[in-house]
Amino acid sequence: MSVREFTPLFSWGFSLRRSKWLLPLFNNNIWSFGNEAVNTPYGGWTTTGQRPQRRGKGVSHAQQHSNGPDVALDLFSHLDLPEHNKPVDSSKQKPVELMDLSDGQIIDMLATGKLSHYELEKKLGSTNSDRAVKLRRMHFASNTNMMTQEVVELLPHEHGIDYKQVTGVCCENVVGYVPIPVGVAGPLLLDGNQYMVPMATVEGALVGSTNRGFKALRGALGGEGVSSVILSDGMTRGPVVQLPNAKRASALKKWVEDEKNFERITKEFDSTSRFARLQEIKVGVAGRKVFLRFKCKTGDAMGMNMISKATDKALKFLVAEFHDMQIVSLSGNYCTDKKPSSVNWIEGRGKSVVCDAVIPASVVKSVLKTEVEKLVNLNVNKNLIGSAMSGSIGGFNAHASNMVTAVFLATGQDCAQNVESSNCMTLMEKTADGDLYMSITMPSIEVGTIGGGTHLNAQKACLKLLGVHGSQENNPGANAQQLARIVASTVMAGELSLMSALAEDVLVKSHLDLNRAKK
Repeated sequence: MSVREFTPLFSWGFSLRRSKWLLPLFNNNIWSFGNEAVNTPYGGWTTTGQRPQRRGKGVSHAQQHSNGPDVALDLFSHLDLPEHNKPVDSSKQKPVELMDLSDGQIIDMLATGKLSHYELEKKLGSTNSDRAVKLRRMHFASNTNMMTQEVVELLPHEHGIDYKQVTGVCCENVVGYVPIPVGVAGPLLLDGNQYMVPMATVEGALVGSTNRGFKALRGALGGEGVSSVILSDGMTRGPVVQLPNAKRASALKKWVEDEKNFERITKEFDSTSRFARLQEIKVGVAGRKVFLRFKCKTGDAMGMNMISKATDKALKFLVAEFHDMQIVSLSGNYCTDKKPSSVNWIEGRGKSVVCDAVIPASVVKSVLKTEVEKLVNLNVNKNLIGSAMSGSIGGFNAHASNMVTAVFLATGQDCAQNVESSNCMTLMEKTADGDLYMSITMPSIEVGTIGGGTHLNAQKACLKLLGVHGSQENNPGANAQQLARIVASTVMAGELSLMSALAEDVLVKSHLDLNRAKK
């Protein structure tokens, strides 16, 4: 059988041991399969050109490797290989880099524990990130029963992502990526400008419903669609420190709240970044513990790394002033990050945004297929009374997190922050003219247009679609603020459409039509 006939099996194949994979591993024109490929060095050939005995039949894996460099030098002596393919005496040459080894040799090192799979990108270099992913998949396939043929075939790893952009920034131990459909809703008419909004989701009906909401909002009175304002802009970090007793804790609180001392802290804090600018420190005391909620501007970055670095320096400055102060944790859950929290709902975190619009009763009837009175009554009973009955924190809405998460996924945001970013109060009122006044209040939208996943090609494309990719040089922070306005307006559209469907009892029918399509 020729090598060409084995081509379909090169990436993945069948093995009799471990997870039943055949691993064709090429080592300087010599190939080996299965156990020998993983458990024997240099393709499994001895100095006589014969296959070694299998493990358990007289020759151990350790014994095979203990032959040392001389065996490697004699390994191909029986073959008539081109000069550039013959191994050379390592004592006369500089150490071989990992990137210069064959896939088979690297797999062998992984199997014997001489190399850890999480080191592949570092040892191979950023230009070989694709190869690192392939080798890790091969290693896992040969060493775990969990990564079956079905898993490997269904989990893509080629062509859809640039791993050089992922390494050291977005993910570790990469074995592939998960494709998520991206739909576009719009146009959104926001403050007189139009936007096509990308939404990444696997929930059928979400994009279509949001699109209907945008259509209704384009008919809002005034001709500018949705109107938006930014109430505040500041990321927070809330460390916890400890002092010997409550009196000393109180002394620290008073010292930090003194205007002159705050200026000294600000000087240290702001020195860590061109963009980090301390706005305030909210101080809470519990016994001898002191919680310090630093709040600062972070330009167009979401800013968690920026504020963490600045807060760390500020804490070291405080230790120099209060020698008996101990830093318990850089984050004391007083921030609050990625958890439901009243402090975010009341004080805000990230961008605090309010959007509103007046939708004519005629648009409510023609586009949303319902009536103003029904929407107002439903909103009171569901979003206000119902949320209060459940003890909700920041959940006075129908499904704000749906739209937040879809835009976050599409634009490379930290999706775990949809917890606080989805804090939202939806209000609806009937105007004197019988039209619908609607507002969305979202006090803690945490977004950025640089950093994190925003530099990945697909996410970058979605940000460019919205016209907010990167940093606004003349007005740092403007792009991130605009993205927050777009997120809030998208939430408004989704709320309006869903509430209309509930008011007319057509929610189930709509979902069956859009996410239960016959195959």
